[in-house]
Amino acid sequence: MFDRGLIGTSVLAATLLMTITGAWAFDETKYPDLKGQWRRGPNANPVAAQGRGNVFDPTKGWGPAQQPPLIPEYQARFDANLADQAAGGQGVGETYTCVSPGMPRVTNAYGQTEFVVTPNTTYVLVENIRDSRRIFTDGRDWPAQMQPSLLGYSIGKWIDTDGDGKYDTLEVETRGFKGPRAYDASGIPLHDDNESIVKERIYLDKKDANTLMFEVTVFDHALTQPWSVLKSYRRLANPPPFIEDVCGEGNNHIQIGKENYMISGDGHLMPTKTGQEPPDLKYFPRSGK
Repeated sequence: MFDRGLIGTSVLAATLLMTITGAWAFDETKYPDLKGQWRRGPNANPVAAQGRGNVFDPTKGWGPAQQPPLIPEYQARFDANLADQAAGGQGVGETYTCVSPGMPRVTNAYGQTEFVVTPNTTYVLVENIRDSRRIFTDGRDWPAQMQPSLLGYSIGKWIDTDGDGKYDTLEVETRGFKGPRAYDASGIPLHDDNESIVKERIYLDKKDANTLMFEVTVFDHALTQPWSVLKSYRRLANPPPFIEDVCGEGNNHIQIGKENYMISGDGHLMPTKTGQEPPDLKYFPRSGK
């Protein structure tokens, strides 16, 4: 004799398992294969960039050669920033204090990068300071209030551009920023109002599945027009292990107020620019007093 109660319980359990499994199922074949480790792509020109790879437009040189379409006020700020760097300062960038470079600079692919695609969120994991991003793809609207951040708040949508039933392009819009932020290491500034909007189209190159294309367009009040660039990432065939990048470890930069100093090899505070005044030492006892 079969125990009908046991049979009923087993059928119910199997039904629940099938329901749960169906609810959790994620068909990754509907999405592009982004597995692996990615770095700055083959369209980056280190010669034009004077050996400095962290540039916003990878096809152009560093600094003024980027030709950013800045309004006069922010072009003057950019020039002053370049002069400060030439004198030994840091310019508008604050990454030496171990804060994230923010958007759109994190799209420059300067660190080991990994993409993790899930049904509701696509993660861009970057091994450098705190640069990893969440791109929400669950159909949500913009929140009524956003906590401003250097990376901003990203909402994306996977689309099928060729009608073959598979997603091939991720369209992303990012808002909700705080500053200061810059486009790249040369210190091209964004507007103080932080009302930037960054739009991206991310897709695999149809001729090379190991090349990921990034179309990045920035709308910002410091620009005379939207600034669009095309970047590419390359998937490494034999990638090194992912490393732990701890910015504060071995960092010899010291920011006191708005001034940047350094710790010398023998452990003493030292200036970074000629004629730089020392910090106020009123809370430290002085010999002879």
